[in-house]
Amino acid sequence: MSSTASNATRVALDELIALSAVAQGASLARSRRSPALRTGVSSSRWRGRGVDFRESRIYQPGDEIRHMDWRVTARSGKAHTKLFEEEREQGLLLALDFNPGMRFGTRVRFKSVQAARAAALLAWMANAAGDRVGALGFGGGIDGEVKPAGGRRGVLHALRAIRDWDASADVHIQAPLSSALARVRRLLKPGMRLVLLTDGFSADAAAAESLPQIAGRHEIAVVLLRDALEIAPPPPDRYTVHLGNTRRVLDFSNAGVRKAWTERFATAREGLRGQCAKLGIRVLDLDAHADLRRALWPMLARGRSTVVA
Repeated sequence: MSSTASNATRVALDELIALSAVAQGASLARSRRSPALRTGVSSSRWRGRGVDFRESRIYQPGDEIRHMDWRVTARSGKAHTKLFEEEREQGLLLALDFNPGMRFGTRVRFKSVQAARAAALLAWMANAAGDRVGALGFGGGIDGEVKPAGGRRGVLHALRAIRDWDASADVHIQAPLSSALARVRRLLKPGMRLVLLTDGFSADAAAAESLPQIAGRHEIAVVLLRDALEIAPPPPDRYTVHLGNTRRVLDFSNAGVRKAWTERFATAREGLRGQCAKLGIRVLDLDAHADLRRALWPMLARGRSTVVA
């Protein structure tokens, strides 16, 4: 098998490293979120014990008496309370789906390979912004984790893990998204962001219960992988499909088969998309053959001050 063909079906570390050049000049954009869900960029103002004193303001009902600023109160004659600044860890956690359905592709590369490439591009951009980068793999018997770490070394550690997970994923083992989200909650620290890369087939009822808990504390984005054949069936004919050692013949000349084929993929994607819409979670479709920089543009920004709604 040629190197090009191999890179289409398996994650290649050199390709993930090379994407550092593509990441130059762009950074991850942050979403506008409701005040109830906002966690802040790198710090937040809050009432209570913090790391550093920020400022004093007029006392408001409900403020803690122990945080009263007695000096300002005495000087101004009006009750003042102290505000503190809580330092939050700037970081990005990449959660990648290695379930059997991800090892599929009819245009250029497998969805699993495109997911790894997208994760690498996002990791390099997060690193350029000074953020820590971590990774988590699930499905296909994979339950690996790389704790968020800073610098080029931190990114390389995550990318090597993604390459190794892809190489060892079992095409016969399916794992639900909910099991991954339980692990995600342990790894995410205040202020960190989560990017989930999946095709939606792993989404389950339990995941719908976990997502709101994470979305209430962290910014989340979902990159929804898809293949051209999942959107529209091939021309009417009989086709042989391989999954590991399993071989099946699909008769796409049958109208019922064609209809059921597209509906199955659409149901998986739209189920997860619907859950995310309720929570205000950004969802981005990514075709397996798409140009990464162009496809991920809605998530990218020229400079850290740019915000994408």
